[in-house]
Amino acid sequence: MKFFIVLGTLFALALAAPAEVEIIKNESDVGPESFNYAFETSDGVKAAAEGQLNNIGSDNESLAVKGSYTYVGDDGQTYSVQYTADENGFQPQGAHLPVA
Repeated sequence: MKFFIVLGTLFALALAAPAEVEIIKNESDVGPESFNYAFETSDGVKAAAEGQLNNIGSDNESLAVKGSYTYVGDDGQTYSVQYTADENGFQPQGAHLPVA
């Protein structure tokens, strides 16, 4: 009887183990004043961003980034977010996010 309990437990754990995720796309270009990257995985995750250093060498030097990411939630829905991040802060937009 103990054998069947242990076997059943191991079978349940095997079913619950996450599947291996493969990288489908992986690109990047990083320079001293800018960058961009994009990647995609086999489980539906996608992300891309590009950034630019502004006001180089001044007291107001800042980084401005525009990007997006997409993923499949636990509920099976696909969620996408587009964002900017700069001297005004992080500003995300997505159909599932509240609008201020």
